[in-house]
Amino acid sequence: MNIQFNQIPNFSLIVCYGPETQEISSIVYNSQEAAEGSAFFCVSGENTDGHLYVEEAIQRGAVAIIGSDREALEAYAKIHGTLTFAVVEDPRIAMAHASILFSDRIQDRLIKIGVTGTNGKTTTATYVYHLFNLLGIPCGFLGTTGIWNSAGKIAYKKSTPTTPLSSDTHNIFSELAAFGDQAASMEVSSIALDQKRVEGILFDVAIHTNISEEHMEYHKVFEHYLQCKLQLFSQAKNAVINLDDKGMAQEILNTVNYPALTYSRYPDSGADLVWANCESQKDGLVFDLLYDGQSYPIQVPLYGEYNASNLTAAIGAALLAGAPIGQVVEVLSKMPQVEGRFQVIQGPEDRKIILDYAHTPVALDLVLREVKKLPHNRLIALIAGVGIRDFAKMPKMARAAEGKADVLVVTVDHPGYHNPDDIIDEVLKGLSMPYKQKVIRARFRREGVIEALKESGPNDIVLLSSGNINGAQIVEDQHIPHSDEEVIEGFFMQQN
Repeated sequence: MNIQFNQIPNFSLIVCYGPETQEISSIVYNSQEAAEGSAFFCVSGENTDGHLYVEEAIQRGAVAIIGSDREALEAYAKIHGTLTFAVVEDPRIAMAHASILFSDRIQDRLIKIGVTGTNGKTTTATYVYHLFNLLGIPCGFLGTTGIWNSAGKIAYKKSTPTTPLSSDTHNIFSELAAFGDQAASMEVSSIALDQKRVEGILFDVAIHTNISEEHMEYHKVFEHYLQCKLQLFSQAKNAVINLDDKGMAQEILNTVNYPALTYSRYPDSGADLVWANCESQKDGLVFDLLYDGQSYPIQVPLYGEYNASNLTAAIGAALLAGAPIGQVVEVLSKMPQVEGRFQVIQGPEDRKIILDYAHTPVALDLVLREVKKLPHNRLIALIAGVGIRDFAKMPKMARAAEGKADVLVVTVDHPGYHNPDDIIDEVLKGLSMPYKQKVIRARFRREGVIEALKESGPNDIVLLSSGNINGAQIVEDQHIPHSDEEVIEGFFMQQN
């Protein structure tokens, strides 16, 4: 595509050295992915600065370099006179708007649903994905469990655990549209909002699940975390708001000046959508959905009463997208489980192994309470300290689990460069002495899963909380492939 860098809307160009127009073949932020005709954006991260890789990008064929270091780009321009060097206020914002242009505004062809919240993002965004597809609106998904088109998971190397960088997002939008999809459901994290990964996207529906303290290793203070979350609702046409969340609901209501649906579990809340009389049964959840003066009995093959809330949020998105309530209710019984979100695997001798990505104290407390409602003999719970996250959260995870299981297996997810034993010690600081339950240490997740399964017997429940990022465990700077499901399958095959 022929791009005039001084004509890109909202690009915030300060000065351009060299030609203002170039034929661009791709937009990249990783110098190793630069190729003939690429535009390379000097994006800075926590550990590096994209300006350090300009020379490599040029050697690989980049014809345009976009960054914020005027002195550096001016120096390169004197050496490479035929190339374009654009100085901008913020390379992340510039990359987002260049990506929108380069994709020929493909996002405008999709119904875009963005989901934010501390807990429930993945589940709610996946429920939107499944619900839209069941309603005959072909929908893709972008989030923690990968990239999906309406037919299933697609191979895509993600740049981040949750919300892709802007150029990747618009590439994915292009792939979805080419496949024939008409909608995209995506998780939108606080960090993604702060880092302008969804800059320039106007969401058709923004969904709020809840807020509690998280990502303090990044945000430092809760107020910054909250303000980043709120940003999503300034980029939307419609909103779905959880009235039961006292941490953020009112702030959103004060922000929006467009159509919104509220949801709650309490009939006297005044919410537009209410999920009431919820019960956990052997085959899933049953509850009453109250909407527009009518009550609809709902039975879904999903587990965890809090997932009635997440499902109601997805229903709100479908209604705001124009789906009739009768059609929505009709398809709910076909909703699939969400990978790694109260995902129930049936084991031998009536064991149940439940995979749930609960990785905050609030989420872990909720999932443990829900698991205990299921018929069982003993409960074995695996909890993890996440080495690449906030160490201050680790003891809180233990406190959330204390006394709620017969056995706690304490392990490590994504140790990074930390000693796994140090992480386990940090988690264990949250437990009372003497321990209120049996405690087992496991230095790595695979070992922890096996230890939890070894502890189980007939009619026991094994809860495996926390989990992978992009199907891997991060050890030092390596992404080591890991699958709890494969470990479970291998364990029970060896028992036969």
